[in-house]
Amino acid sequence: MTFGFVDEHRHLWPVRRICAVLGVSVSGYYAWRSRPESKRSIENRALLSDIRRAHAESGGCYGAPRVHAVLRAAGRCVGRHRIARLMRAADLRGLAAFPRRVRTTDSRHDYPIAPNRLRRNFTATAPNQVWLADL
Repeated sequence: MTFGFVDEHRHLWPVRRICAVLGVSVSGYYAWRSRPESKRSIENRALLSDIRRAHAESGGCYGAPRVHAVLRAAGRCVGRHRIARLMRAADLRGLAAFPRRVRTTDSRHDYPIAPNRLRRNFTATAPNQVWLADL
């Protein structure tokens, strides 16, 4: 990540100065440049294209668990957390299945209302005289 920043900005400032500001060695930067790309990063790039395709086919709805299920069904053996990490890095997010909203009682309905027989007198003189329910 740091060496990538150095590589992107080496045409603006000297490499030695950028490395000094970032606290990395110049030899480390040049060793990073000469190193071939790792097998894991090549696989991640190929996997990310499959993730993007599965995400796009779902209309942008699928998150990491469902993308994982789609890729597993297609024969790709890959972990859900790896897919989640790659989706986060690519800024891919799934959508909620339905919007969460507060549901309250509609008091302006046309249904019959039961009469108030207790009139807020909740005390009873003997057992089984008053029964209450809250629906």
